[in-house]
Amino acid sequence: MTREFQRTAEIKQGEFFIVGGQIAYVAELGGEFVTEYERKGRRLRVIYDNGTESNVLARSLQKALYRDGAGRRITNPSAGPLFGNEAAGDDPESGTIYLLRSRSDLPEIAAHRELIHKIGVTGGSVEARIAKAAQDATYLLADVEVVATYKLFNINRARLESIFHRLFGAARLDLTILDRFGQPVKPKEWFLVPLQVIDDAVEKIRDGSITEFSYDPHTAKLVKAVE
Repeated sequence: MTREFQRTAEIKQGEFFIVGGQIAYVAELGGEFVTEYERKGRRLRVIYDNGTESNVLARSLQKALYRDGAGRRITNPSAGPLFGNEAAGDDPESGTIYLLRSRSDLPEIAAHRELIHKIGVTGGSVEARIAKAAQDATYLLADVEVVATYKLFNINRARLESIFHRLFGAARLDLTILDRFGQPVKPKEWFLVPLQVIDDAVEKIRDGSITEFSYDPHTAKLVKAVE
């Protein structure tokens, strides 16, 4: 459900809005400060459903919502579709997250095969996506094993991939291989992360709390961000 945004309405962390024809999720509230006009203000980290983010003043978002004739506050959190895991009505399916393990004989892979996962997102068939893995340097020129899949609805796929890359960036596999033409390739979607941690991350994406966590490669756990 949605309702009109009132000029003086408060904006809170975790709320969803419709502004400028996009769905906006307020992921973080910055600390309060006093502006040059002696007004209290704070910055917000806002994630939009086209995969972009912004660090805007709360007052600026309030004005944009009030001035936008179609601006709305989404009053039912389950209606906020950035992190849904079920289709509602005619809502489109956003795609499938898939986790792969490589069957490559490369020593770097063989030594840590159970921990090395490729995290990808597709709007089509996973089987079709990996059918020619052995001919594609992205898949380490080797066959792969599908170890898990998850369906998510109403989330921008590019945004979803960027969430994983940000979260597990410190654990990205540092590996360069030669493609079929002898050119060096550095695959970007392989990470040294245990399967159960990726499971946990997917659940936090579904409930919208993923922005509160980071990945600690030393403990191999998701940890709450320090406020």
